[in-house]
Amino acid sequence: MSRIFCLVGKSGSGKDTLYRAVMERYGDALTPVIPCTTRPMRDGERDGESYFFVTEDELYALEAAGQVIEKREYRTVQGLWTYFTRRFEPEEGRDYILITTLVGVHSFRRVFGELVRPVYLTLPDGPRLHRCLAREDGQARPDYAEMCRRYLADEADFSPERLSEVPGLRTVYAGGTVEETLAEWDRILSDG
Repeated sequence: MSRIFCLVGKSGSGKDTLYRAVMERYGDALTPVIPCTTRPMRDGERDGESYFFVTEDELYALEAAGQVIEKREYRTVQGLWTYFTRRFEPEEGRDYILITTLVGVHSFRRVFGELVRPVYLTLPDGPRLHRCLAREDGQARPDYAEMCRRYLADEADFSPERLSEVPGLRTVYAGGTVEETLAEWDRILSDG
C-alpha cells in the first residue's frame, strides 16, 4: 500500500529543510509531490523543484479539467497568491511526500483516504521568527510585511483546535539538528 506523507507546519518551522534532508536520505523510496503556485519566484528558486510556477490562466484550465486536489489562496501584501496540488495517481507500493497545509491534508484525505500520513513540524516562536527573518534578509527585495502576515495567519491556521481535527497527526520537533529531526522521521517511516 502507498503512503502520502504530508508535511505541515508554521512558516520557519523547517519544512523545506526536513523535506530536502528526507529526499536526500530516502529519495529512491519517496516520490515528491510538487505543488503549483501563482506567486512570483523567490531568489534561488527554480521551476519544478519546490513549486511549479504557473499563471492564473493555467490554474483555471486545470480546475476546469478537474485536475486540482486542493487549492489555497492568500491575500498577501503583493496581491493574491494561489497554491495548489495537481491530481495524480499513486503507484501501488510507492510512498509520496509533499509540503502542504492542514486544509491541504483534509483535501488529500478526501481524495486518498487512509493513504495520507500528516506530519506536523513544531518549533517555538522565537527560533521560528529568527529563521523567517534570516530567510527574508537573504532576499533581494525583503518583504517583512508579508513575513509578519504569514506569522499572524499561522497562529490561527495551526491553533490547537485545528490541529486536533487532523486524524493520525504525528508531531516532530524541528528545533534540534537535522540529524535529530531525521531520527524522528525514521520512526515515522518505520511505524507505517
